[in-house]
This record gives sequence, C-alpha cells and structure tokens, in this order.
Amino acid sequence: MMKNFLSLFILVFLSTTAIFAQNKKEVLMTINGDPVYSNEFERVYKKNLDLVQDESQKDIDGYLQLFIDYKLKIAEAQAQNLDEASVYKSEFNKYRDQLSRNYLFEDKVTEELAKEAYERSKFEIDASHILIRVDYESVPQDTLAAYNKMKSIRERALKGEDFGELAKTFSEEPGAKERAGALGYFTVFNMVYPFESEAYNTKPGEISNIVRTSFGYHLIKVNDRREKLPKIVVSHIMISDKKGARTFNPEERINELYTMLKQGESFESLAKQFSDDKNSAVKGGKLKPFTKGDLRAPEFEDAAYKLKNIGDISKPVKTDFGWHIIRLDEKLPMETFEEQRLALEKKVSEGDRSKLVTTATNNKIKEKYGFKKGTSFIPFFDTYVTDEVLKRKWQMEPIPANEDKTLFTIGDKKVVYSDFANFIDTRQKTTRLYRQKEALLVALYDEFETEQLKDYFKDRLKDDNEDYAAVLTEYRDGLLIFDVMNKNIWQKAKEDTLAVQEYYAKTKDNYKWKQRVDADIYSATSKIYAQQIQTMLDKGKTSEEIKIALNTVDKVNVIITPGVFEIDQSELPNNLEIKKGTSAVYPSNDSFVVVFIKDILSPGYKTLDEVKGKVLSNYQNDLEKSWMESLRKKYTVQVDKKALKHVKKELK
Repeated sequence: MMKNFLSLFILVFLSTTAIFAQNKKEVLMTINGDPVYSNEFERVYKKNLDLVQDESQKDIDGYLQLFIDYKLKIAEAQAQNLDEASVYKSEFNKYRDQLSRNYLFEDKVTEELAKEAYERSKFEIDASHILIRVDYESVPQDTLAAYNKMKSIRERALKGEDFGELAKTFSEEPGAKERAGALGYFTVFNMVYPFESEAYNTKPGEISNIVRTSFGYHLIKVNDRREKLPKIVVSHIMISDKKGARTFNPEERINELYTMLKQGESFESLAKQFSDDKNSAVKGGKLKPFTKGDLRAPEFEDAAYKLKNIGDISKPVKTDFGWHIIRLDEKLPMETFEEQRLALEKKVSEGDRSKLVTTATNNKIKEKYGFKKGTSFIPFFDTYVTDEVLKRKWQMEPIPANEDKTLFTIGDKKVVYSDFANFIDTRQKTTRLYRQKEALLVALYDEFETEQLKDYFKDRLKDDNEDYAAVLTEYRDGLLIFDVMNKNIWQKAKEDTLAVQEYYAKTKDNYKWKQRVDADIYSATSKIYAQQIQTMLDKGKTSEEIKIALNTVDKVNVIITPGVFEIDQSELPNNLEIKKGTSAVYPSNDSFVVVFIKDILSPGYKTLDEVKGKVLSNYQNDLEKSWMESLRKKYTVQVDKKALKHVKKELK
C-alpha cells in the first residue's frame, strides 16, 4: 500500500514538475512569428494589475489586450531601429551596470565598509591639513623628496610649532595661505577614503600620520570631533514670493499669520488654508524628517535647529523659496545601520572605496568561473604602443595572428592581445593624461581586466539568475516604449502646433469655464468679526479700510484674499449663494468666511493658452489610439488558446 502511494506521489510530483517546466517555456502568442512566452505575461500581470484603472481590463482577457499593445510597441520600436540608437544603448548599459552591482557586490567587504561608514557618520570632524603634491605617476626620486619634506614638517608640528603657520608656509593646496589649512567640519564620504580614515583615526588635538592619496602626501591636525545632529521633524507654513503677480504682499501675509499663531490660532488650520507648499499643507504643514545639509535652504535648517522644545514656533524666516513659519514637532533618534544600509552600500560601491570592493569582486568572479593568466602584456605592448598614446593620438595597427597571444582566460572565454589593443584605442581618448607610458598601460590593463570580468559575469548572470533577467528585460522594454512613444506621439504632438489648434477647435466644448465670481474672500478669527465685516461691506467700506479697522500691529483678526474663482473652487465656502454683494457668514476650518462678490462671470470657452496642457494631453491620447489601430493592422498577432487556458488556470 505504502509502495503504491509513494509511486503515485512520485508520478504526481514529476507530472507537476513537467507541467511547470513546460509552462515556463510555453508560447502564449506570436507577433509576426516571434514567440512571447506565458511566464512573461504571468509575471507582468501579477506585478502591474493594481496599476490598471479600467476594471474591464483587470480580468485576464482584458489585460491580455493591454499586454498585446505593450508588445506591439516594442516590436515597432525594434522595426524603427530604436534599439540601435547610441542614447538607448548608453542608458540600457548604465542600468545593466547598476542592476548587476546588486549581484556583484554581495560580498563581505561591502558590508564591512558600509558598517564602518555608518559608525563614522555619527560624528563630524573639524580638521586642518597640509598637502605636499605628488601623484602616483611621479618618479621615485620625486616621491621620496615629497615624503621627506612632509616628514620634516610633521616633526616640526609634533615639537609644537603652530600648525596653521606651517600650513601657510608649506602647504601646496590652493587657498592654504588664506585658510591656514582649515577644512572646517566634514563627515563620512566628504573626503577621499585614505584621508577620511586617517582623520577619523586621529584624536582631537593630535597630529596624524603621513597619509598618501592621489593628490599627494597629507598631514592632518584634528581640531574637534562632535556628534552629528539627529534628524528632526517640523511643520511649516510657506508664503511664496515667486508665484507671479500676487494680489497681496507675501511678507505682510506671513506676519499676519505669525500674529494669528501668537493669538492661539491652530497651526494646522492656517497651514491648510494659506500655505503655498501644497504637498505639506494637506498634512497641516508637516515635512519629512531631515538633518542639516539635507535641504537646499540653510536659513530654514538653522532656524529649525534653534527651536529647543517640541511645539516651539519660529519667527518668519526668509529663504530662496519664500517666507516660512516653522514649528518643531519631533526630535528623532539616530537611524540604525539597517535603516541606512542600502544607501551606505550604494555609496561604498560608487565612491573611492569601490577600489577595495572591485578587487574583492574580481577575485570572487575569478574563483567562481575560473581564471588563468596568459602571456604578460608589458613586453609586447611597451613596443607595440607608441608614445603618441600619451597625447591620445596613438593609431592602432592590426596584430598579426601569430603574435595575438592570450592575455587571460575567464571561464570559457579567451581574451587576447587584440582585445586589449582595441580597448586602449578607444579608452585613450577619455583617460586622464599620463606622463609615463608604462604607468598608463598598467592602469589601462587593470581597468580592462575588471571590465572583461564584469562583462562576463553580467552575460552569465542572465542565464544564472531568472529574476535579474526579468528585471533587465522590463527595463529594456520600458526604454524602447518611451522612445517609440516619444518619436511617434509625444514629440509629434508638441511640434505640430497647427494640428493642436485644429484639434482644440473641434473639441473646444470640452474646455469651458464654469460660472465664476470676481470676489474678495474675508477669513475672520471669530463670528463676531465676520459679522462686523458684513456690516462694513454693506456700508461700502473697501477691503483696505476693513483691514485697518479690524487688524492691529499685535493682532490679526481678518485675512483678505481677492481673485476670480470658479464657484466650486476650494477657496470658496461650500454652498455659497451666488449673487452680487455680501454673503452670509460661513464656518471654514477654525475661521469664519464672508465673501463679497463684485461680479458674476457667465460660463464660457477657455482659450487655448489657458488649457494648452490638457488639450495637448487629449490630442496625444487620440493620436496614440489611431497609432495602435495601425500597429494591430501591421503586425499579425496569434494567441495560442490552449496556452491561454493554462495561464488562466495558473493565475487563478
């Protein structure tokens, strides 16, 4: 009995496995004979279903039509050779390089460097330094002379000579004499890695060891080490002074709001009603957490960090964005390593620490696929490559077959001298200038070997990792769809102004003003003041006279907003009775509103200039619809009903 059960279980398991394997490679449809597989449709369906707005397209048959349109656009992009464009190739290769880093740099060294950076990021260093210039290409005599000069300076500093004076006298850094070598405060990733490491490993008040970077030899004096400020959360009310011709004075408005806050008015209500930062206004003015240096407004940051207690409110602050009132809401603890991990590892892999990571990664690839050195390149290339390469003018000559030896082998791929020669020929135009040919050849070889190892890894990665291949395909398709839509729809619509004008003329009934009012909106702090405003308006008082009568230097009781408003605009009270003259009193948030309607404007057509964005969008939609109809006629799409049935069963 058990034997029969096991046999049945194995049979079912093998059948299921076979069906699964078959489904992965099952052809769902063909477009002009080219296959599209079921597993691609299933993956895209599961990933994008929530983004589909039309309910009729959320079932499999409906979504299949969207998927066919998607594949037709890609087919047309390839037919128009958009996948051969240099801009497309550059963008795609850039993304492939970025994506593959997630797989290339999964080694211990990245994590260790990220953790080190995290610990350092908790502090800022204030330091001064002295630089004696010498690069890695300098001859040994010059390098030794520079080192001995720095050694002598260090001995004088250790004996107590003033570091700033030594910097003024000896440092070869531009501006050293004016700043006496002072760098100010810096933190992790602000300096090249060897310099940063020496600075963080030197105690305040002490002189560092001599450290070499690509700039030369450095000597560092650490003046101070302080904890970095934690992030804070604030809310703000912003009145922009860049919103064109305003009907009020922005500085006067922010001072009015500040006075109202001192009177006890709700910060959230005023932010919702008056702040020009609409993204934060809907949240009562609340901003995302930040620390100093995160925002492009140092005046804002300084004012925010001067607030000591939760709930404290700043006086009006001027920045490049306008006027602000800031309230301190929360002081956050330092983020954990795990919270910052992705960002730190990204910086490690892209900055000068990447050299350490690259070496470790190259070794990992060599171990994974097998690596064997061939014939040394120096003897041959030192003669083959002329000194013209130092001027970026070397002309490559073909390498005879009998001299085209193997540089190295990675996996099943042989890399030969001519591959390296082609790399030198191309790269010489963009590499930095060298004085010595051998130094240049060594640098180029290291770069070439790394490129070859990574390219081999990336090529194999498509076969080794299905998720990577899927993401890469989606990005490639996305680029192609953008390019084909831009060429055939978006750019065409933008450039054909006559066609847009004709389209507007045909569809202008879709672009009408609703009934509007030319009005002054009075927001009062109490019903009593609102009623006083009604009385004064009925007596013919102007808005300026009302403001003078009800507001004082220390107290704002009314804010006036003039303008032309559609009757359902949010600035107007709900259920406002539309008639000329003074309105009733309407409660709004924590204030009371009176509207004085000076004129009622009848519905009418909006001009093309007023609705150009919307007209252009609708025109593009109609263009795309016609274009898709032409693509469905151009390409033959055949859906395999049996495969579609399998897909439906799998997705249900």
